[in-house]
Amino acid sequence: MAAGMKKLSKTFVWILMGMLIVGLAGFGAVNFTSSSSSVAQVGDEEVSIGNYVRELQREQRALQAQTGQAVTMAQMTAFGMDRMVLGRLISLAALDHESRQLGLSIGDENLIKELSAIDAFQGVDGGFDRDAYRFALRNAGLTEKEFEEDLRREAARTMVQNAILSGTKMPETLTRTLTDFIGARRSFSYVQLDAAGIALTAEVPSDEELKAFYEARQDQFMLPETKVITYAALRPAMLLDEVEVDETALQQLFEDRADQYQVPERRLVERLVFADEGAAASAKAQLETGGATFESLVESRGLTLPDVDMGDVTMGDLGAAGTDVFAAEVGTVAGPLPSDLGPALYRVNGRLEAQITTFEQAETELREELAAGRARRLVESQAEDIDDMLAGGATLEELATENGLELVQIKWTEEASDGIAAYEGFRAAAAAVTAEDFPAVDFLTDGSLFALRLDEVLPERPEPFAEAKEKVLAAWQQDRLAKALKDQGENLLAQAEQAGSFAEDAEVKTETGLTRTAYIDTVPAELVTSVFGMEVGDFRLVQDADSAVVVRLDAILPPEQSDDMTLLTQALQAQLDQSLAEELFQAYVQDVQARAEPRVDQQALNAAQANFQ
Repeated sequence: MAAGMKKLSKTFVWILMGMLIVGLAGFGAVNFTSSSSSVAQVGDEEVSIGNYVRELQREQRALQAQTGQAVTMAQMTAFGMDRMVLGRLISLAALDHESRQLGLSIGDENLIKELSAIDAFQGVDGGFDRDAYRFALRNAGLTEKEFEEDLRREAARTMVQNAILSGTKMPETLTRTLTDFIGARRSFSYVQLDAAGIALTAEVPSDEELKAFYEARQDQFMLPETKVITYAALRPAMLLDEVEVDETALQQLFEDRADQYQVPERRLVERLVFADEGAAASAKAQLETGGATFESLVESRGLTLPDVDMGDVTMGDLGAAGTDVFAAEVGTVAGPLPSDLGPALYRVNGRLEAQITTFEQAETELREELAAGRARRLVESQAEDIDDMLAGGATLEELATENGLELVQIKWTEEASDGIAAYEGFRAAAAAVTAEDFPAVDFLTDGSLFALRLDEVLPERPEPFAEAKEKVLAAWQQDRLAKALKDQGENLLAQAEQAGSFAEDAEVKTETGLTRTAYIDTVPAELVTSVFGMEVGDFRLVQDADSAVVVRLDAILPPEQSDDMTLLTQALQAQLDQSLAEELFQAYVQDVQARAEPRVDQQALNAAQANFQ
């Protein structure tokens, strides 16, 4: 009984937590004067200040664990946590009042069973330990009387919940209807006409025809809401001429990049190590006589080629074997030669020539790199002065004139990605700027600084015909193709309906037993959905921009009798039963709460929140 009641109680609490308690906003409408030992009166039950504070602390700890940050009472109030906690406690008190009115309670014997089932109250032998019981309650700030009364109330609430939820079952007719809908199948045949196969005569429309097409479909040629933005920018590239590169630093950078500019000759090598010189010589002899291959020798050792691959190595990487390996031809095996693991055979798979870059060859690249870095620092050094000028009322135009900044006006939309709009920092600033904002310095990832101003917001509007002419021409051609595709599809449909079948020379494709969720590549997306609205023997034309399909429904099939469908039926029934039970219980809780006439002591509530830690 204890386990069953506990399981139902958990379900009960979660249902209540999921409800935001309809009508809670009106609980404070009736205030009353009390001894401030409770924050609310619900029928004959009270919501004590201690219980309210404990629930607030529990929610606070949960929120802090979730966010990793301290949460104040003000923040909890802003999140509505105080109202949620109060609502939950009022709902519980309303059910306690209802239980008392119904005379529901558990006896002492059942209470002892409930206490014994709680792990925190058990001793080393697994039985109830009164000392552990007292210690746990003392740490929680509860007395035995308070806890036992709360446990009795919880058990009574569980009995009420059990009475409401037990036996709640949705009619099986609904489950069967849903299962039949989900699992329904169709078999059909179809002939597909591809837009790529439509041959059209070349035709160039006049400007008058295009303009008439444009005006009739103006919604296809709309420009999005656009911000007209003026920005001033200072880029490192603009200051390269002002930067002097120290020759010593230039030489030092070249030396630091020695691994990049002084790459020695290398070989692509595989190395197979043996236990002694004799084993290595025997393996080499097998290779020379054709009795074995390098791959078979590797395999006989229980290895794979990746296990023996050394990659690209320099002569120094090979130690004493370096000279002989580098003298060997590509594709040959050198050895036996020494290695740090013992005698080895080396197969040379490739030769990589040395790559030597002189200082003179690398100088231009290095000089540009150093200059760019110093130019970025020069931009940063000017940022504060430029920002101060903007704060003092300087305009972007004045910055361009006096400080040499680049001044540009652009029409920016969320789809813009050219030029400065390619930078995420600029995009974020452009999206957020308003007409009331003053320009301020911001930075791009390449070290550039910029400041922007919103000049105007252009609403969504038709793109001028002259600018949209190429788009209009493309749409006109696409529309012409779609009409030709539709005409051929309608002709094919008419022929099929008249004959009652597709023509003998038609390329007919068939699908058998597909459900509503089936997907067929290359056909219009609406094809399968359309089939489920047809009667057996019907023909229908389904078209998109790429193809037209004439489809005939061949058979309507019931859901497949399979384990998957059985599991689906069971899952649907369980879900529907649970939904019905929760709705019934929610309605019952709201009714109980309304009849209990909850009243909130706002003064006590404010005092509890003011002293909350």
